[in-house]
Amino acid sequence: MQIALYLIMLAVFFAVMIAIGFLCRKKAKSTEGFLLGGRSVGPWLTAFAYGTSYFSAVVFIGYAGQFGWKFGVASTWIGLGNAFIGSLLAWIILGRRTRVMTRHLDSKTMPEFFEKRYDSKALKLVSAVIIFIFLIPYTASLYNGLSRLFAMAFTIPFEVCVIVMAVLTAIYVIAGGYMATAINDFIQGIIMLFGIVAVIAAVILSHGGWYQIFADLGAISAENAGGVEQTGVFTSFFGPDILSLFFVVILTSLGTWGLPQMVQKFYAIKDESAIQKGTIISTLFAIVVSGGCYFLGGFSRLYPDAANEGFDAIIPAMLSELSPVLIGLVIVLVLSASMSTLSSLSLASASTVTIDLIKPTVHKNMNEKQQVLWMRALIVVFIAISAAIAIMQYHSANTFIAQMMGVSWGALAGAFLAPFLYGLYSKKVSKASVWFCFIYGVGVMMIYLVMKLTGTITLLPDVLQSPLNLGSLVMLSSLVLLPLISLFTKKPSQERMQEIFSCYEKKEVVPAKSVLVDEDETK
Repeated sequence: MQIALYLIMLAVFFAVMIAIGFLCRKKAKSTEGFLLGGRSVGPWLTAFAYGTSYFSAVVFIGYAGQFGWKFGVASTWIGLGNAFIGSLLAWIILGRRTRVMTRHLDSKTMPEFFEKRYDSKALKLVSAVIIFIFLIPYTASLYNGLSRLFAMAFTIPFEVCVIVMAVLTAIYVIAGGYMATAINDFIQGIIMLFGIVAVIAAVILSHGGWYQIFADLGAISAENAGGVEQTGVFTSFFGPDILSLFFVVILTSLGTWGLPQMVQKFYAIKDESAIQKGTIISTLFAIVVSGGCYFLGGFSRLYPDAANEGFDAIIPAMLSELSPVLIGLVIVLVLSASMSTLSSLSLASASTVTIDLIKPTVHKNMNEKQQVLWMRALIVVFIAISAAIAIMQYHSANTFIAQMMGVSWGALAGAFLAPFLYGLYSKKVSKASVWFCFIYGVGVMMIYLVMKLTGTITLLPDVLQSPLNLGSLVMLSSLVLLPLISLFTKKPSQERMQEIFSCYEKKEVVPAKSVLVDEDETK
């Protein structure tokens, strides 16, 4: 009976996703329509597309259990950092300027932005290669945790879960492009909102209520960062290790500013009103979903037996105590989180390879129809490769793949964050400083990967032996190094900079309710 309930819920969910994909086919005929929804996507769809791409099953199943075990309820700070740094500040600082400048430069991808902003085709090609190399293992990590969840509910092999999810995601993305993805992200986001609230309430009630669950967690003792055994450390304000907590907040929050699949959401937003509304919606979504996930993970220490099987087993152990209806909702929730991020990553990867690699080097006369066909074909390729890597990793426990997944986010954000952010605001950024960030971000993380694989990682200080900590330091330092290097390297042409930044000076006629005008000046 329970399995029949789960299958019905999944069948309805998949049917809606695919139907939306085919309904959006008309808006996916041109390159801009397929990739950016014609740059006319409203605030609700953009905000939910941003949020659902941000928070995948990796957060709900993996990170929530891992960081909840390490930091206790203080891991909630990670979710709040995601909301206020990764969402609110990202929309305020990047949203409007990204939309205006990318339209002015007629850039549809991040590598195309680098080419036109810094007048360098080489930067476009190299950034496209970086995205190609590091997005695939990151995409493969989305399947992590699904095996345990589906084993709990269905006893279905991991391979079947991966293939079904991959095929169904490919169908609606290929059919409807970005608009289908955005509409499905909205529906998936609604599921995630209700699901996480219901699960938190159910888990707390199953442990005797709010006060009892905190009392049980507070009775557990552990060593703090100073090596002193303490009781109540997992219910404390900043947990047992505030420095590591800070690095996790930085990487998972500030890091999104440099990820192509995230900032590309701002390319597609419709207008000023949509940006203002989207900022609020996206932030509230992140508070509930990310804050809720990490808050739930904060109770991981109450499930020590599950932790013995790995951090990915903790959240499924919590869920196993819930009612069949809630378990079914969580299954759909996790699939929603995974499919939304998978669709966003595959679209970003396919568009980058088509527009930034194949078109300028192999097929220079590619027309709009051919570009869309190439992107559709490459979506299939990327999703298939990511699924194959996930299955191979599951069976072989390949160390290289596992570590590549760990360094992907740090390498991408470390390379792109500073060049993209400063590129929107400063006329003084030199081409050499952008090249430095690319080499620095990718180089440091690849050196880390080699040291990890060769067992020489112990040569690093303890705090840098985590890819999360190291990735955070690379991002923060690149924000300082890029302007410093720009001071001592060849300056860009001021005439060209004036033309590029003229998009921010363009006069627009707006209603009186939107702006105050000195009446004497209008006479």
